[in-house]
Amino acid sequence: MEKFIVDGGVSLRGEITPAGNKNAALPLLAATLLTREPVLLHNVPDIRDVRDMRKLIASLGVTFEDLGGGSWRVTASDVRPADLDPDLCSRIRASILLAGPMLARAGSVHLPPPGGDVIGRRRLDTHFLALSALGAKVHYRRSLDLQARRLEGAEILLDEASVTGTENAIMAAVTAKGKTIVRNAASEPHVQELCHLLNAMGARISGIGSNTLVIEGVDSLHGAEFTVGPDYLEVVSYIGAAVVTRGEIRIRNAGVRYLDMIRMVFRRLGVHWEVEGDDVIVPARQRLKIQPDLGGAIPEIKTNIWPAFPTDLMSIAIVVATQSRGNVLFHNWMFEGRMYFTDKLKSMGAQIILCDPHRCLVSGPSRLYGEKVESPDIRAGMALVLAALAAEGTTTIRNVGQIDRGYERVDEKLRSLGARIQRLEEK
Repeated sequence: MEKFIVDGGVSLRGEITPAGNKNAALPLLAATLLTREPVLLHNVPDIRDVRDMRKLIASLGVTFEDLGGGSWRVTASDVRPADLDPDLCSRIRASILLAGPMLARAGSVHLPPPGGDVIGRRRLDTHFLALSALGAKVHYRRSLDLQARRLEGAEILLDEASVTGTENAIMAAVTAKGKTIVRNAASEPHVQELCHLLNAMGARISGIGSNTLVIEGVDSLHGAEFTVGPDYLEVVSYIGAAVVTRGEIRIRNAGVRYLDMIRMVFRRLGVHWEVEGDDVIVPARQRLKIQPDLGGAIPEIKTNIWPAFPTDLMSIAIVVATQSRGNVLFHNWMFEGRMYFTDKLKSMGAQIILCDPHRCLVSGPSRLYGEKVESPDIRAGMALVLAALAAEGTTTIRNVGQIDRGYERVDEKLRSLGARIQRLEEK
């Protein structure tokens, strides 16, 4: 196990380029199972979740050729049903993304329970209701067995706009017989990227970016070449790091088309950035004053499905709010465990009231101090890194393997911006 040692109080300065979107790379890798021909993927992030996903897919008979620089040639010429490693499945939630393509390609799949962040209950029912509508038979006894002699198009109304549930439905439907209509579909950037790759492979998907997808089934898919887009969650994390350290940075190839709602929310915290082409420039002079609602009411920042403010950025926004003047209520209705990391911020000096598992009130600005903390999940872990960068003194962050699941070489990138951060082995 490794830890970060962070000496805070240094303003970040310089340029940085984000890695490919983890939440896009994982379903894109799963989609390679749908064709016998090679699929060439570029800008694949070198992070733990992606490495685990590659191992799972390789166990199904798929070959991976590392072309360097984040490029991989993936060939699933002979896919075989196999008993997936339960330990690997328990480390990443994305193992569930093998259900749709394996049903379409092999007609069956056995899945141990998926893992991922411990941030509250994350139901799987949406996946199996959708796959059942396409003709799959689902059996659950501590593990998941899915069988389908033949998948046929259907009209599917998802009971929630689940990202991975939508992705599984899409991958199962692209080679199903007939037309599939998926309503209440998730529309996040990574869902859009999956659709674009599948269309490049010969699928016929329309309505991309909306909440209604129309999929005309095709007999087979072919190889393709695709570049994973920038990780907007990483982009905003580095925006937050610059802001809380009063730094000035440029983020190149930031994927600014996906930042509109996030930019609107961060403006309410007093954060501003400039856009040049596809670059984001964070200036050093930030007012960092929370904008109240009409009549001086305390504003509420609430997560919701895309294109609203994403749940994965709530932790980053909370840390930024600790450095902004005023009061703001954060409401994350999606997961009942995502707010618990705020006790670690309180130990560092933040003024936060945890109202209930879903809401917290932040009063700022607070002077933060170095502390010994532990990363509970990917996003909270990165938020603690931001708090440590802003704090006086030294902070030790344990269990940084959680952060490595979603951020590529985060300590190296921060050091390139001037941060004093070391990675050490736990003794």
